[in-house]
Amino acid sequence: MSERRLESLAGRLARLGITDAAGAEHRLEGHDLDDALLDALGIAADPDLALTGLLRILEAIDIQPELADDPAARDRLLSVLGVSAALADHLARHPDHWKVLSGPGAVRRPTAEELRGSLLRAVGAGPDDPAPRAGAEDAMVALRVAYRRALLHLAARDLTHVLDVEDVAAELADLASAALEAGLAIARAELGDQAELCRLAVIGMGKCGGRELNYVSDVDVVFVAEPAPGQDEEAALRAATKLASGMMRACSDSTTEGALWEVDAALRPEGKSGPLVRTLASHQAYYERWAKTWEFQALLKARPIAGDRKLGEEYVETLAPLVWRAAGRDNFVEDVQAMRRRVEEHIAPEQAGRQLKLGPGGLRDVEFAVQLLQLVHGRADEDLRGPNTLIALKKLSWGGYVGRGDAAALGNAYRFLRRVEHLIQLHRLRRTHLVPEEEPALRRLGRALGFRADPVREFTAEWRRHAREVRRLHEKLFYRPLLQAVARLPDDEARLTHEAARTRLEALGFGDPAGALRHLEALTSGVSRRAAIQRTLLPVMLDWFADGPDPDAGLLGFRQVSDALGTTPWYLRLLRDDVSVAERMAHVLASSRYATDLLLRAPEAVGMLGGESGLTPRPSDALHAEAQAAVRRYMESAAAMGALQDRSVDAVAAVRGLRRRELFRTAVADLLGLLDERATAEALTSITTVTLDAALRAAVDRIETERRSPLPTRFAIVAMGRYGGYELGYSSDADVMFVHDPLPGAADREASAAAHAVAEELRRLLALPAPDPPLVIDPGLRPEGRQGPLVRTLDSYASYYRRWSAPWESQALLRAAPVIGDEGLRTRFQELIDPVRWPEDGIDENALRQIRRLKARMEAERLPRGVDRRLHTKLGPGGLSDVEWVAQLLQLQHAHEVAGLRTTRTLAALDAAVEAGLLDSEDASTLTEAWQMATRIRNATMLVRGRASDLLPTEHHRERSAVTSLLGYPTSGALLEDYRRRARHARMVVERIFYGDDGND
Repeated sequence: MSERRLESLAGRLARLGITDAAGAEHRLEGHDLDDALLDALGIAADPDLALTGLLRILEAIDIQPELADDPAARDRLLSVLGVSAALADHLARHPDHWKVLSGPGAVRRPTAEELRGSLLRAVGAGPDDPAPRAGAEDAMVALRVAYRRALLHLAARDLTHVLDVEDVAAELADLASAALEAGLAIARAELGDQAELCRLAVIGMGKCGGRELNYVSDVDVVFVAEPAPGQDEEAALRAATKLASGMMRACSDSTTEGALWEVDAALRPEGKSGPLVRTLASHQAYYERWAKTWEFQALLKARPIAGDRKLGEEYVETLAPLVWRAAGRDNFVEDVQAMRRRVEEHIAPEQAGRQLKLGPGGLRDVEFAVQLLQLVHGRADEDLRGPNTLIALKKLSWGGYVGRGDAAALGNAYRFLRRVEHLIQLHRLRRTHLVPEEEPALRRLGRALGFRADPVREFTAEWRRHAREVRRLHEKLFYRPLLQAVARLPDDEARLTHEAARTRLEALGFGDPAGALRHLEALTSGVSRRAAIQRTLLPVMLDWFADGPDPDAGLLGFRQVSDALGTTPWYLRLLRDDVSVAERMAHVLASSRYATDLLLRAPEAVGMLGGESGLTPRPSDALHAEAQAAVRRYMESAAAMGALQDRSVDAVAAVRGLRRRELFRTAVADLLGLLDERATAEALTSITTVTLDAALRAAVDRIETERRSPLPTRFAIVAMGRYGGYELGYSSDADVMFVHDPLPGAADREASAAAHAVAEELRRLLALPAPDPPLVIDPGLRPEGRQGPLVRTLDSYASYYRRWSAPWESQALLRAAPVIGDEGLRTRFQELIDPVRWPEDGIDENALRQIRRLKARMEAERLPRGVDRRLHTKLGPGGLSDVEWVAQLLQLQHAHEVAGLRTTRTLAALDAAVEAGLLDSEDASTLTEAWQMATRIRNATMLVRGRASDLLPTEHHRERSAVTSLLGYPTSGALLEDYRRRARHARMVVERIFYGDDGND
């Protein structure tokens, strides 16, 4: 090999990550590695280590042709060799085992039964022939060889990211269970006929029991035995003890292939001082009389893993109730905390900063916190009862016992720490939990975890970050000043989760006392600061819930909000330090499904309840500035990233979040009586305009970017109907028309296409699914209705109104308000429609007849069948439509000469008509009161039900009572009587003014 060739190879090796390029060159002499195999070394976490292992295998067997044909197998092999010197040793002794990394089976995950069958066959046993025929020593060697072959298969899938850390830990536990089963078969063969005297079950404890085992770990077990039918108990226990001891030796003893791992039975009753094997009754007696708190915590992970499966299941079923009663023991929380402190105190000082498992911010911090929460809350919530840490953490989060963010952070940190632990142990297949100090080892860890720029620094930073987060969350969940008070059961009066509370809940008006008790237990029991504060507040809040129309909904909503906010510090401080917040919250949650849904979608809005200033609707200018800033922020970042479609969606989502928050603010102010119906309508209209304006900005930017040029036309949105009248309710659609005006020199077709694209994009963005009440854009009031074009030019509108406009369209324009878009176009549109809606000569008799006929037809055709028309707040006699049509008729007739009638607001038009002498003040008062009451009823119904309805509620007792209470009436009968009276009087005015003295055309 020439000097030039050697220098070239050295440079190549260095680029692949080989740190000792000269040494690698020397080792490569005499080996003709093909280029692809050499280049593949770069994927290894430690290319030096991978090269060493590869050359050892090649010295035993030439596998280069097979690796060339199977690049995936090559990558798996080098990934393993770059992490694990121990598995390289195994492959050097058993080079043909590399084949488990090749072919379709290389990525397939074996089942627990397949692993069990494989290891049993390795020792010469089988499911139907449990005693191996080989000698014990040969069987133990065969067990270790087969075990490590399976371990190699698993490590390759782990290191090439086929499996996540949970799957790896679960498969390791299954592999350990299979090895124990094979070890038990070896022991059974050694014992001979005596093995038939007993039934023996092996119970997995600790990580094996939780199916979250490490690559190298003690396997914690407990043994339970029963005499075989007709056998003496004492003889059976002797035989079972021999079986258990033999099984432990079969796995733990050293052989020419080393040992598997230590089988540790120290978690049994009385520890190492107690008998190795007990009967089920003996176990039960011990745990009922003598067991300490930590022993119940250990039993949390108990799982049958080998031997007599039925007996193992009986063991778990018998002892499980004792586990879930343990949290009621005296000093339970203190005992668990003290045990965790003792673990930390026994860490050698020089190891404390490198301990992945036992030290602060380590795995034990996660496990102790999760187990304590399980043991406390699992008394009532059976979903939490399971041995696996990450599964339990997910269920704690789902149940609201741990905040979602905290659970995610804790889970991610736990996965990271377990992966680091796995990588450290894989190197030599030794039981260790210490992060190495040597730079090459840290570099190997960092590269294996995907850090390639600066592996040591990046890995260390990420590890420290996760450790800090684990410690913070551990202390948050595990140590709290009020922890003992929360865990203790109070006396009957304060102990809201006790059955004695049922009578009180029934007396307070809760319809489902049992369900209320469940909510109270979930809120007040446990170890969290949240529970401690709520234990103090809830006795008082129950009375506040009871003052509302739906106490059950109030308590449920409070639990859901509390679960969503978890242990958010400001939320806890707010509840503790400002009782008025809790009182307002109780009133809102017990009164309004609509407000509750909004709060659950954005629970941080609880902060608004701290004072009346937080419930004052924000000025339109402030909302507009915030919304536009949000859109600008998203769109500018999108332009830089080249992802405008996604960012326009994100921008509108942010604006809809603002809308959701402001709807909640308005709803709460309305519920607390801080707004009248006019102020509520103004606030809701302002929120809608701000939302549409910001969404239009996003839509225009999206279309302009697609076109790669500015819009060739001016664009505006005209508010119609209740929107244009500034009279929106909680359930109102946004009635609109779209108008555009081509820029000078722009082609009409191009301008129309662009304007249409903007309108459609606006509708699309606002129609996307989102966690807030929908904002429905309804352009149905445009010329020609739904048959007409969605967008027209200003000239087209002018031509249409000049030639084809019907009286109803002039009437519809009375509430047209150009509110969004190009200011000049909005002004010109208003100038265009003013003569149409405020005709100089009023309206003639023919138009009046058409309007009256249309009104009568609407009353006859649009009212739903089967409803009591007198209770329909919109189309029924004396309802909203009646009042609005009277005001609009007066506007059509007199607005040209009476400036005050040139308004889009119904009540303002009635006031102007009175001032102009066109309407008697008493008639106006009657109409106004009827309109306001119908508006209040519709809004109250939406607030209560969370669903729109134009009917006064009469059937559902709870909803009827809630609307009645919200409107301030003592009984639903009083509300119904008052509404009918006001509607009846209003209808009389309508028939006289709108229809004429005879009441019809």
